[in-house]
Amino acid sequence: MHSSAVFLIEFGAIILGLGLLGRVAGRFRFSPIPLYLLAGLAFGKGGLLPLGASEEFVAIGAEIGVILLLLMLGLEYTATDLVSNLKTQYPAGLVDGALNALPGAAMALLLGWGPVAAVVLAGVTWISSSGVIAKVLGDLGRLGNRETPVVLSILVLEDLAMAVYLPIVTALLAGAGLAAGSATLAIALGVAGLVLFVAVRYGRVISRFVSSDDPEKLLLVVLGLTLLVAGIAQQLQVSAAVGAFLVGIALSGEVAEGAHHLLSPLRDLFAAVFFVFFGLHTDPASIPPVLLPALALAVVTAGTKIATGYWAARRNGISAKGAWRAGGTLVARGEFSIVIAGLAVSAGIEPSLGPLATAYVLILVVIGPLTARYTEPVATWATGLRRRAPLDPGPAEERLPLPEPVRHER
Repeated sequence: MHSSAVFLIEFGAIILGLGLLGRVAGRFRFSPIPLYLLAGLAFGKGGLLPLGASEEFVAIGAEIGVILLLLMLGLEYTATDLVSNLKTQYPAGLVDGALNALPGAAMALLLGWGPVAAVVLAGVTWISSSGVIAKVLGDLGRLGNRETPVVLSILVLEDLAMAVYLPIVTALLAGAGLAAGSATLAIALGVAGLVLFVAVRYGRVISRFVSSDDPEKLLLVVLGLTLLVAGIAQQLQVSAAVGAFLVGIALSGEVAEGAHHLLSPLRDLFAAVFFVFFGLHTDPASIPPVLLPALALAVVTAGTKIATGYWAARRNGISAKGAWRAGGTLVARGEFSIVIAGLAVSAGIEPSLGPLATAYVLILVVIGPLTARYTEPVATWATGLRRRAPLDPGPAEERLPLPEPVRHER
């Protein structure tokens, strides 16, 4: 009974604190994510007042938060949109991998950590945080912007690439032979391809199965299906985030609209818990020794992510302002980077890799919402685009055109 009371007190205090921090962020018109992370640091391992009773529940809530963030992203787009974007955006995915993985690999080799650590750190610096970026896009009201499909296509390509990368890293860390590593990779690719095929081919059937006029039933079925698919995907060495995203794109029409409305409050709650959880598992004392290399790596890869987004958006005919917004939005790293570093730490590859990855991600996950908001105005000012504003569409004109109203014949 006592432990139950302590759990309720701790978790209630967390939720109340998040609500108050969200109010502060709203008052000053910026994303609350950095405040959530700092709150996690304050009450995590080595912080001012470490929490204990609610830690396990917060961990589960954090996983659900990432899954719901990706589900809601998927609901914004159809399966046809996804396939079309992947076909047209794969060059951007290749550029993204080259520009952002190489700095991490180079840093590991410069520090003398060896080739396996280089592969791990390359993944840490390569993958943007889908969770943070999804939250930022919603906070800034950019889900309808013309550059947003480019951003989402890059994120999806990265998540799908994880289906290839994670089995390879796992095999390297475990010292597995070529046959075992190839079998794991084949299973991961097969599962990812199967889920994508089902989402594209049978999306309407899935929507009819899920559809319900009762909000309670619709909520339970959509949430249950999402968690089930995400869990199966993760069990088969495919990202749970990829599974949740594909469930989202498989749903369409009124089902997608209804699910979006019902799940938005749950997404906001568990997404906030995810960011707090990230801070809770960061020991502030481990950051200072690796702060300089982490900061250098953060500066370099923030620039390479901005360059990636800018190039990809301009390649798709987006104006310079929209391209700068796309680049700034991609800067944040988060959940995948921590997972990759955690694998290396568990395998005992390099003791300093974990703290460096944590410091690196913490820097970029705090800076990411700021670059998403301010990269475009700073670039506009620096390049003199402000003087040509009437000739260059701004945020309002960058939005996707709304469908024409239906006109009924009298």
